[in-house]
Amino acid sequence: MFLHSMLFGNFHRLELLEHAMHISIITFDGFNELDSLIVYGILNRIKQPGWRVTIAGSEKRVSSMNGLVLESQVSLLEASSADAVIIGSGIKTREVASDLTLMAQLTLDPNRQLLASQCSGALIMAKLGLLAGIPVCTDLTTKPWVEETGVEVLDQPFFTQNNIASAGGCLASIYLAAWIIARSAGTEAAESAIRYVAPVGEKDAFVALVMNKIH
Repeated sequence: MFLHSMLFGNFHRLELLEHAMHISIITFDGFNELDSLIVYGILNRIKQPGWRVTIAGSEKRVSSMNGLVLESQVSLLEASSADAVIIGSGIKTREVASDLTLMAQLTLDPNRQLLASQCSGALIMAKLGLLAGIPVCTDLTTKPWVEETGVEVLDQPFFTQNNIASAGGCLASIYLAAWIIARSAGTEAAESAIRYVAPVGEKDAFVALVMNKIH
């Protein structure tokens, strides 16, 4: 099983590199700035032909939990065709999960995409039926809501199985960025991107921490 996962992961990475790589960060109204923008910034450290990172908003403009307004770059429908999708977090995630019109726009499939959730984004993945017995990481507020769906919540910042990953805690978004880069562009690219954003004087230790966490 482990060998199969390794082979599948390597095949998937090579397959993605053969064509333009689109990574979309789903960002609902009331989003958490740290959850969407940290991962957006790190993913954009990759400078290679065809590499594209977008904010997919539930509306043309979305406001953060603190009033920051972002212009959506792509729609939820466009995000659903991306190679990798990160479902961001925010104060309205529970409302979103109950909005059948919004949820219907998300046609995600771990067989053709890398899928990741940040904090309360795990509730969206659970409601979409994407987890199929896979446990997740999420924030403490969202934990009971995810557990109500029958999904196990882990007491750790990051977990991955096959093409699905989840992170709990705003700063754990760094792990999601590193995981997607490693799966799509290789370990060296992931290490380089994390090293760039790591605190001065702590870069080696920081890179080692992140890379050990995602493997």
